[in-house]
Amino acid sequence: MPDIDCANLLVEIGTEELPPKALRKLGETFAAGCTAALEKAQLVATQSTFKWFATPRRLALWVPAVRTRQPDQIIERRGPAVKAAFDGEGNPTRAALGFAKSCGVTIDNLQRNHTAKGEWLVYQLQQNGEPANKLVPDCIDQAIKQLPIPKRMRWGDLESEFVRPVHWLVVLHGENIIETELLSVSSGRITRGHRFHCPQALSLKNADEYEQVLLDQGSVVADFATRKLRIKSQVQNLAGENAGIASLDDDDLLEQVTGLVEWPNALIGTFDPGFLKMPDEVLVSSMRDHQKYFNVSGAESGLLPFFITVSNIDSDSPDRIRQGNERVLMARLADARFFWDSDRKITLERHGDRLGQVLFHRKLGTVADKVDRLKYLSRIVAPLCGADPGQCVRAAQLAKADLVTDMVGEFPDLQGVMGYYYARHDGEQMEVAQACSDHYLPRFSGDALPRSAVATVIALVDRVDSLVGIFAAGEEPSGDKDPFALRRSALGVLRLLIEGDLDVDLQELLAASAEAYRRNGAKVDPDPQTLERLYAFIADRLQAYYTDRNFGVDEIAAVAAAKPTRPSDFDRRLRAVARFRQLDSAANLAAANKRIRNILRKADGEVPADFDLKLLTDPAERNLADRLRELDVSVQECFDAAQYQTGLEQLASLREPVDRFFDEVMVMVEDESLRNNRLALLNRLQRMFLRVADISLLQDPADNQQGLRVEEA
Repeated sequence: MPDIDCANLLVEIGTEELPPKALRKLGETFAAGCTAALEKAQLVATQSTFKWFATPRRLALWVPAVRTRQPDQIIERRGPAVKAAFDGEGNPTRAALGFAKSCGVTIDNLQRNHTAKGEWLVYQLQQNGEPANKLVPDCIDQAIKQLPIPKRMRWGDLESEFVRPVHWLVVLHGENIIETELLSVSSGRITRGHRFHCPQALSLKNADEYEQVLLDQGSVVADFATRKLRIKSQVQNLAGENAGIASLDDDDLLEQVTGLVEWPNALIGTFDPGFLKMPDEVLVSSMRDHQKYFNVSGAESGLLPFFITVSNIDSDSPDRIRQGNERVLMARLADARFFWDSDRKITLERHGDRLGQVLFHRKLGTVADKVDRLKYLSRIVAPLCGADPGQCVRAAQLAKADLVTDMVGEFPDLQGVMGYYYARHDGEQMEVAQACSDHYLPRFSGDALPRSAVATVIALVDRVDSLVGIFAAGEEPSGDKDPFALRRSALGVLRLLIEGDLDVDLQELLAASAEAYRRNGAKVDPDPQTLERLYAFIADRLQAYYTDRNFGVDEIAAVAAAKPTRPSDFDRRLRAVARFRQLDSAANLAAANKRIRNILRKADGEVPADFDLKLLTDPAERNLADRLRELDVSVQECFDAAQYQTGLEQLASLREPVDRFFDEVMVMVEDESLRNNRLALLNRLQRMFLRVADISLLQDPADNQQGLRVEEA
C-alpha cells in the first residue's frame, strides 16, 4: 500500500470568556475526545502525541501527522463453507448462488479462504479511504458533544449550544483550510489575539505557527501549562523581592488564575498592617477566595501586609491597577474587621441561642435540634474514644454556634474556624475550641483528621446524625445524585473509626443516633430497616476505601463475609488476611475451605455443630481432629485479643493434615453417622477460620486483581 500524505492539524474554537475553574478539564477533554475520534477514523497513528491549548477565550488542539485520507481497506465477507457451496459435480449450490447475489457479483468473483476450521467462500472488496476534509469535522463535532458542560447556552437566535458563545473557528490541515461549519461558525485560518493588546484578526499560514503567532503578535500564552508556570514564577519573584514567600500551596487558586488570564502580569500591593491583628484565615479568605490574590508570608513569621494579583494586561500605568486592587481589598478587610469586633461582643454560647432560627432540614428540625442530638450522642461515644464526656458535650453545644455570626454569614468558608477563635476569646478549654473547627475534618478524601479525641467525637456524631436523619427522611443517594454529600460523610465516618483505631460498633452507633431522634421529637423515626440500609450503605464504602490502599477485592470480600460491625476490627482482620495470603500454605487452605463450603452446602439437613471422637476411624481424620483440638484454645485466645495475624499463622499449620484428609478420607459415605461426623469435623474447621474471614473467597494469586467481581461477598 503506498504511503499516504500527512500534515499537522490545528483546531481552535474561539469563544467568549470560559469558566476558569473548568478550563483545564475542558481543554484536556476536548483534545482527548477529538484525538480519539481521529484515531478511530484511522487518520492518525494510535497513541498520537498531541498538544492542547486553553485560554479564557479559546480551546485548541494540535495533532501531528494527520493523514490526508484514510488508508484503503479490504472488506471481506465470508459465505458458506466450500463443501456446502458446491455439489458433487462441482456446480454451485443455492447457498453459493445466494451469497454471490447478495454481494452483487457472480460466482467467478468469489475467492476461497483456508482456515483451521475448513475452507470458505469469501468476497473481497477494496474500499477506498475517505478524505480527511470529510472526516475531520465529524471528529471535532463528536469531541464537542462529549465535553463535560453541565449547562449549555445559546446565543442570539441560533440553535447551536456551547459553554459560551462561539465567535471563530480555525481548522487547518497543514496550510489548507478544512471547510466546515460547527457551532454556527464557518471554519477558516483567522484567529484572534488578546482582547485589548491585539484586537485585530491574525491570519495563520499553517497549523504549526499557531502557538508562536499568538505569543509574538497576539500577546497570548496559549499553552495552559506554560502560562501557569509563568504566573508561578512571577508571583514567587515578586514575593522574594519583598522579603516574603508567596502562598502557592493552593494549586486550585493557581489553576483558577491561569484560567482567568491570557497575558499574565503579576503586581504586588499592600494593605494596612493593622488588619494583621485579625486571624490569618480571615485575611487569607478575603485575599484568596474572594479576590483571587496570593497572600505573602515571612520566612519565620506569619502573614505580611502584601498581596499579589495577576493582571491580564501589560499596563502602561501599573500603579493604577495596583491602587484599584488595594482599594477593593481594603474595603473587604474593613468589613471583616467590623464583623470580627462585633461578633466578639457576645459569647459564642449566646450566638448559639439563635440556632433555633436556622433550619437544618424540614423533617429533621432546626440546627438547635441537631445540637441537642449531638450532645446526647457525645455522652455515649466519648468513653469509647477516650475523650472527656463533659468536654464533648460542651463542644457539641458550641460547634455550630458560629454559623449565625456575622463573619461566617459573610465568609461561609470560615465556619468552624471562627468558632475556634471565638471560643478561645471566651476562655473555653483548648480541646473544646479545637473541636469547633476540627469537627469538619476530614472534608475530602485524603484530608487530615481531627487533632484531639474531643474533636473526633464531635466529627463522628455530627456525620452519623446527618446520615441517620437524611436516610430516615427518605432522601438517601440514588445513582449519581447525592445532594447532601452522604457518600463523603460515610467515608468520613469510616476514616474516623479506622484511622483513629476507635473500638466503636457501627450498628450500635446508628441505633443510638436513632434513639436521639426519637428523644428529640423529630418528624422522622429511623426504623430498623432504615438503619439496615444505612449500615449497608456505609459498609459499601469500605471497598473503595481499601482498594485505594491496594487491598484485593477478594480480601475485602473475605473479611466482609465474617460481618464484623466494628470498622477498626474490620481493618485488623483485613490486614491479617492480606499477610496470611502471602504464606506458602494460604492457597491450599483457601482451596480447602472452598471445597469444605461446597461439601457443606450439599449436605442434607443440618450439619452437627461438633464431631464425636469415637466415630473417627481413619488415621487422617483423627490426625486433623487432634490438630484442631490442640489449636482451639490458643487460636481462640488470639482472636479474642484481636491478634488475627497470629491466629491465622497458627491455623496455617493445618495445611498438611487438611491435605491428607482430602487425599485419604471420603466424606460423603453411605453410613449416615460416619458421614455426619465427618461433616461436623469440616464444619468445625471452617468455623475456626470464619472467626476472622471466609478465606474460601480468596482467589488464586494469578487471578487476584483489583476490580475482580466477587460473587459471594
